[in-house]
Amino acid sequence: MDRQIDQTNAGWKKGGKLLKWLLIALAILGAGYYGLRLLAPSADEGKLRFATVETGDIANTINATALVLPAFEEQVNAPVATTIEEVLLFPGSEVAAGELLMKLDRDYVGLQLDGRRDQLSVKQNKINLLNLEYDRDLKALGYNAQIKKLELASAEAQLADARRLLKVGGATEEEVEAAELAVQITRLESDKLENELNYSRNSLAGRKRQLQLEVGIEEKEVRQLSRKLRETEVRAPRPGVITWVNESIGQQVPEGAPLARIANLGRYKIEATCSDRYADQLKVGQEVDLRLANVRLAGEVTDILPEIKDNTITFRVELDEAAHEQLRPNLRAELNVITSRREGITRVKNGPAFRGGVRQSVFVVRGNEATRVEVGTGMRNGDFVEITSGLRVGDRIIISDTEELERVSAFTINE
Repeated sequence: MDRQIDQTNAGWKKGGKLLKWLLIALAILGAGYYGLRLLAPSADEGKLRFATVETGDIANTINATALVLPAFEEQVNAPVATTIEEVLLFPGSEVAAGELLMKLDRDYVGLQLDGRRDQLSVKQNKINLLNLEYDRDLKALGYNAQIKKLELASAEAQLADARRLLKVGGATEEEVEAAELAVQITRLESDKLENELNYSRNSLAGRKRQLQLEVGIEEKEVRQLSRKLRETEVRAPRPGVITWVNESIGQQVPEGAPLARIANLGRYKIEATCSDRYADQLKVGQEVDLRLANVRLAGEVTDILPEIKDNTITFRVELDEAAHEQLRPNLRAELNVITSRREGITRVKNGPAFRGGVRQSVFVVRGNEATRVEVGTGMRNGDFVEITSGLRVGDRIIISDTEELERVSAFTINE
């Protein structure tokens, strides 16, 4: 009887040990399974961006940076070297033609104007004095010439008398020769005085003309300085909006230095820059797409500047809606130049997952699993990428940056 009870207890002990080892094995397997699940790569759905492959059109574009500028902007410069005395209007102010913008110091210009007026008075006084000298000298030379002509007539009369006396024996040959010599000398002296009179008349007229020219120059300088004196009150040359003004009161500004800029904000133009590696692709007449906050404006390339600076090329764009309400002076925006188009292709929204290669891998989402797939790409722009192989219309892919999962072929998406 005792031996039968011992065999029963032994069976129970043996079965308990097997159950114990079975539970331990199950615990180890469960821990390994959940451990592997914890170690398996995964990502939160909220941190990823997704896009669905579709059929549509795509345009190949050149990315550029656009600067919005007024279609017309006039710069107001300092009329003279002076200092800024008072600024009355500031950027953003609308102005009418002739409205006062600022005041410049008038003292220096006023002193210059007074000096020029004094010089003008001196030149005019010289002309008056020259006129007096002209009349005096010409009259004196004229009188001398007339006297010399009378002396010549007297000498000729004496010569005639000497010749008559010679015929009747009342004069000698020597006396006739002396009378002839006197006539010749007097005639030469008369011609000399006549020549001096003509020279003096022309010379004095030339001096007078020179002084008149100098007076004319001084009068022009006086008029110019008078205008500059008026322009020390700087006024708007045309209606518009002030885009910039020199607000440094007391600053010394040289002649010709910019003081203000006034723009017509009714129309705008675009000046854009892009990398010089696109120089061969950029053409006049190409369509452009200007992207503002919530609107896109179309236009075309009108001019390409020949100079390349800092590895960038500059070109100008004319917009179809050059007076759009969202355009502002000096606004910077993204600009795409359309170089070519394709229709009815397989495309997907562009994102950081596309790094520019012709072939690359992306993650295709099926259920809550993302699997890496090799795809071929073609044309692309800021919106879409053309898919040439590896994906079908309707496939859902991850377009956000997956650099952290670069070495992973698949991962789980956590909701």
